[in-house]
Amino acid sequence: MKRNGQPDIPRKTIYRLSIYSRCLARLRENGIGTVSSEALAKAAGVKPTQLRKDLAYFGTFGTRGLGYEVAELSKKICEELGTSRLQPVILVGVGHLGLALLSYRGFEKEGFEIVAAFDADPQRERDKKAKQPIYGMDKLAALVREQNIKMAILTVPAAAAQEVANHLVAAGITGILNFAPIVISLPEEVMVNNVNLAIELENLSYFTQE
Repeated sequence: MKRNGQPDIPRKTIYRLSIYSRCLARLRENGIGTVSSEALAKAAGVKPTQLRKDLAYFGTFGTRGLGYEVAELSKKICEELGTSRLQPVILVGVGHLGLALLSYRGFEKEGFEIVAAFDADPQRERDKKAKQPIYGMDKLAALVREQNIKMAILTVPAAAAQEVANHLVAAGITGILNFAPIVISLPEEVMVNNVNLAIELENLSYFTQE
């Protein structure tokens, strides 16, 4: 994965950076100023050699014998992940799952804010009221461009997912978190992370069989 002229960084490395970031946040909350690569790697569930290799993509960190400055490394990782400032996100598809995600209060703590939601039927009665405004799909492109939004959460039925994803890309979205149980086909420059809960449960089922 290349960005801004950086070397080709494996996608799994980007994923592990998010884990390191959360481990460092816990250390800061506990008032810990420095951490060894061994201790941070153990907290993240990786080998120290893997941790050092991942961080080497972004520069030189840590002092031999002293370890990493927690605040400094946390700040650098947040800058690399783009979460040092609140990132605007939209959600498309306000059914039960979409409404649950709109109600989740943990996104802002992690650096993301769902600023608006869109649905084919924005006026229909729902179980609870979302704090974010819910618009019709005809409003999507203008809002994305006005607020320079690059990320979207897709929680629409499988039959509508490809069409809606095409609409998102045409509006300027370059990153999609897809909860629809279907593989969507988009240009290479658009990053799609698929979250299929049934597949994850199937995977767990295999490992829990006696």
